Amino acid sequence: MTSTRMSRRAFAGTALAGTAALAATVMLPAHSAAALPASPASLPPLDPTALQAAIDDLEQPPSTAAQLRIGGTAGSWRGTSGVADIGTRRPVTPQDKVRIGSITKVFVATVVLQLAAEGRVDLDAPVRRVLPGLLPDRFAAVTVAHLLNHTSGLPDHVGIPEPETAEEVFRHRFDHWTPQEWVATATHGPLKFAPGTRQEYRGINYVLAALIVDKVTGRPYGQAVATRILRPLGLTRTVVPGDDPRVHGRHVHGYLAMADGSLRDITTYDQSSSRGEGDMISTTSDLDRMLTALFSGELLPPELLRMMFTLPPSGIRMLDGSPARYSTGLQQAVVNGTTFWGKTGETYGYKNAAFSTRDQQRRFVLAYHPTAARNGEESQLIARVADLLTRVPSSEGRAAAVPSLTD
Repeated sequence: MTSTRMSRRAFAGTALAGTAALAATVMLPAHSAAALPASPASLPPLDPTALQAAIDDLEQPPSTAAQLRIGGTAGSWRGTSGVADIGTRRPVTPQDKVRIGSITKVFVATVVLQLAAEGRVDLDAPVRRVLPGLLPDRFAAVTVAHLLNHTSGLPDHVGIPEPETAEEVFRHRFDHWTPQEWVATATHGPLKFAPGTRQEYRGINYVLAALIVDKVTGRPYGQAVATRILRPLGLTRTVVPGDDPRVHGRHVHGYLAMADGSLRDITTYDQSSSRGEGDMISTTSDLDRMLTALFSGELLPPELLRMMFTLPPSGIRMLDGSPARYSTGLQQAVVNGTTFWGKTGETYGYKNAAFSTRDQQRRFVLAYHPTAARNGEESQLIARVADLLTRVPSSEGRAAAVPSLTD
């Protein structure tokens, strides 16, 4: 079996490598989030003309559409650009659904922490105890908490072909995996590092986290997300699709550029290998509501919410030696001196960023649709928007920093 989810990362591999130095510039040393909020004076006023121009530039990167939603006490703005369907030329609207990729992890982490608050999940419990028979004995030190903040040390996937072209992606778009089959591809060989000593962003951590939700609640993780988050918050356009490869209702199509320059619709494809780590569907308005509720303490008690705004200790570094940048369910990014917390996410034809300052003076949700991934171009729109939202006169001319591009 092969997987479009895993191979999508390989397809974008050169882009991630090309942006590594830029991404490293936005990371702060690990610390508690208690002192993070920026003052109102540190945020520039919103410039609607510049913001619309930023999302109207659908050539850098080549994209078919973009939508941006800005909220918070420092001002709000909404804008769209491009078309939801290149066949009908229907314009994008804020109500259109998109695939949100790794922003799924925010929902899963929140549910696991809710279960921990109820005493139903022990964050320090070995994963092997919670999910018996799934991980080998040599992984006994991996705990639930290690999964949630990407310090598990799980091995790389083995036996997964990685398409290098868009044509190869389409040949594998309907490959299907059970979660157990997918986990098995990441259990060969030893752990890459002792759990809790390093940090490496890995989707497999959240595939396992979703399985923990399955086990503890006795139902698929999507039902727990719906019961605990979607329905209480009124997120009516957010969906956990399960085995359905389609996006239903009004949505923005995703496309990939083929070798002959044509665009081919990649909206419908099997998401089974990204179950729990990147399979959800939502809208910019629903994601903004989710950030607002989460950051306001509507979903978690204070002591567990703090975990989502606390990075690992400073001695724990990413594999490349840069500071750890992932907390429990979120990632941290600093842009022109302003600290954001949130998550990026991408799947073929879809790229997203949902971030907020801790005090919610400035939130933004950006969803757009690059048609190719090469040399970092697919992240230029995030850079433009993040710079406009944070650059004050004293920082004119500084290079824009963007949230981590590792999804």
